[in-house]
Amino acid sequence: MPEIRVALVGVGNCASALVQGVYKYTDINNSPIGLVHPNLGGYTPKDIRFVAAFDVDERKVGKDLSEAIFAEPNTTPKFQEVPYIGVEVLRGPLLDGVGGPLAELVKVSDEPECNVVDVLRRSGAEVVVNLLPSGAMQASRWYAEASLKAGCAFINATPAPIVNDPHMAGQYRKMGLPLVGDDLMDQVGATVIHRALLDFLVRRGVRVLETYQLDVGGGAEALETLTRAKDAKREVKTAAVKSALPYAAPVVAGSTDYVKFLGNRRESYFWIRGLYFGETELSLDIKLRTVDGPNAGSVLLDAIRCAKIALDRGIGGPLVSISAYAFKNPPERAPLELAEKWLEAFLRGERDS
Repeated sequence: MPEIRVALVGVGNCASALVQGVYKYTDINNSPIGLVHPNLGGYTPKDIRFVAAFDVDERKVGKDLSEAIFAEPNTTPKFQEVPYIGVEVLRGPLLDGVGGPLAELVKVSDEPECNVVDVLRRSGAEVVVNLLPSGAMQASRWYAEASLKAGCAFINATPAPIVNDPHMAGQYRKMGLPLVGDDLMDQVGATVIHRALLDFLVRRGVRVLETYQLDVGGGAEALETLTRAKDAKREVKTAAVKSALPYAAPVVAGSTDYVKFLGNRRESYFWIRGLYFGETELSLDIKLRTVDGPNAGSVLLDAIRCAKIALDRGIGGPLVSISAYAFKNPPERAPLELAEKWLEAFLRGERDS
């Protein structure tokens, strides 16, 4: 049977949802709710096998991955029983992985750091998924370099410029290894919905005058996004939303506050002002409530399977199609509808080759 051997960097809320999702969607024959692509290029979620995992929190290091995904400070809801996996979470390098207020939530393990490259090689990992905190720019790059040395594809779910770094992209291309990213776009997150709303209005003849998107959340990533990564995240989100407009207009998109008791929940607010027929004014106010961890699951499953397909085909370097489809800051932006067509073309073997 086909198998996709995956290593996780960071065992936080997104990792929890991803691991639970792999076990939840073992049967895709009954129209599974929540999956965009039950079967993608011949691969299904049950083909994914976790073979390595890295973290720095003492409540996760040394535990089996099946247990670590439910350890504090994770707050992703438990929606699936996960059996013993046989993958011990190992102590990775700290670097800038924990900083600012996040240091109050994470209890750094005093276990010695493992040799990440050796672990990746011994485990037979094919795809490394970077789920570090948004502010861990140095650590994200370090793991991208380790993944390259180990001969693995790399998926960067953080805003760190990995795929958009010409040198890093060139190195992955030279080694024939796929590179996917940057900054994961949630399945039904604020950015993708904001883009879809603007695209709809423009296609219906509305002139968008100004718009904003504000996010409030709890949990470690929300805290990180509001502090160390605030400027980077706002820049990436704003650029992603602006790409839905064929003309310049004032756009603001970013996180505005951290509310601890929200846990892994997020509340997003959208406001759009524009003109329609007869230059009549309209305004649109929407509130969205989601849970962060599960919002990443379906998209990550697609990215992992695309990385494996590229490995099977011997394609190296940035994968433009899946990056444009699933990430906020891809190497080449495209409207959502076009990005979907690019992904379909990639699956047919007509792109990124």
